[in-house]
Amino acid sequence: MIFIVSLVITVLAVVAWRIARSKLRQNNVAYGSVAKFSGLAAVVFGVLALLQCFTQIPAGHVGVVDFFGVVSDNTLRAGINPVNPMANVVTYSIQTQEHKETMEVLSREGLTIGLEVSALYRLNPDSAARMYKTVSGGDYKTIILIPQFRSICRAVTASFQASALYSTERERLGSSIQEELARMVGPRGVTVESTPIRNVALPSQLTEAIEQKQRADQESQRMEFVLTKEKQEADRKRIEAKGIADFQTIVAAGISEQLLRWKGIEATEKIAQSPNTKVVIVGAGKDGLPIILDTK
Repeated sequence: MIFIVSLVITVLAVVAWRIARSKLRQNNVAYGSVAKFSGLAAVVFGVLALLQCFTQIPAGHVGVVDFFGVVSDNTLRAGINPVNPMANVVTYSIQTQEHKETMEVLSREGLTIGLEVSALYRLNPDSAARMYKTVSGGDYKTIILIPQFRSICRAVTASFQASALYSTERERLGSSIQEELARMVGPRGVTVESTPIRNVALPSQLTEAIEQKQRADQESQRMEFVLTKEKQEADRKRIEAKGIADFQTIVAAGISEQLLRWKGIEATEKIAQSPNTKVVIVGAGKDGLPIILDTK
């Protein structure tokens, strides 16, 4: 519409400018201002009409060209693009967007679970024209993504046990939701990047029971560790005692009566040669070993 109005005004301004110029040639100076004004108007509206032949697509967007109901399959990329001035250009974002959902879902046991989950998605650039033609108003998020996302979240969560979602199965739940959602909306041109689980709220009774079980498991593991440590300590002491016994057996086997008698004689000689004041009494027993009395 702007192009048509600008083009019409430009044509009229050019006609008025030519008429005013012809009057000026006839020395009619009253048309001088008319010539200047019409010439300026022709330039301004001519430039405005020319600008309608180009369109700017913002970064992270694509443009869909609609020429009186005929939609081009070739989308316009980001930047300045030449376009039919009579056509309507509709822009679509192809940037990653996030949609958050907080809902109550049922687990496999029929328990009500509070689920907070997000969907990171983006539009496939090559599907923008088809999305414009097949989805009312082009609002694919409200019409396609959100209903499927809610339905899949409820259906997938119903296959999981509530107790598993408390600890180990959150990541698998998010992956399952992503796979199912991508399978449903992917053919329509929506790419699902991920569906992270933000929070899982279980019933308070179940949460308390799970925590008690975890504490009991931790206590059992601690006792098992203590018993293992005590058993290892008992094995260590048993090995140490056996080593001492073996040592004593070996030493006892190497000590003879002749060796003890010889050691006693050597000790007596060393005592006798010592400068310390002492009284050495040589025993009168079988071995005659000395008895030492210190006189200090």
